Amino acid sequence: MAEFKPSYLVEGLPGHPLHPPLTDATIGMYTFATVASVLSKLGVAEHAFAQAWWLALVAGLVTTVFTALTGLIDWLKITRGTELWKTATLHLSAMVTATVVFLIAAIAGHGGYVDHEVTTGAFLLTLLAFVCLTAGGWLGGAVTFVHGMRVLSLPDEDTVRAVAPVPTDEKIEAAEG
Repeated sequence: MAEFKPSYLVEGLPGHPLHPPLTDATIGMYTFATVASVLSKLGVAEHAFAQAWWLALVAGLVTTVFTALTGLIDWLKITRGTELWKTATLHLSAMVTATVVFLIAAIAGHGGYVDHEVTTGAFLLTLLAFVCLTAGGWLGGAVTFVHGMRVLSLPDEDTVRAVAPVPTDEKIEAAEG
């Protein structure tokens, strides 16, 4: 039986990397922030959604720290110059851009948060950041579903082992690469 690797704490188990589920949380918060900003601007519970927008941006920025760190760890292990590296680098660039624009929106929008409104400038920044986030998510999907990064191709694997594939034999270790 193989030993548990400390790297599993920041990378996840083989076939179960930590970065993708963290992206779900982060993207969800940013998506909610964007929807809340739109609803506030449309006058639907304007003050409540303005507050929710800013708080969701801040929560998204906090989760981005963990999401970005796990993604960076994965990115650093990719062979430079490969097609996978090129796609992953575009993904990283789009996500850093989205994060910076969301951060600027949160800073610029704090006064609006205090006044229970989404200012026009912060609203436009939120929309721009969401476009960058969507492009980055698309590219991240290509990293996983086209290039197959961190994916184990074991379609006949026993269900129990598929749920928690702690390496216990050469088959998983070989698939892990």
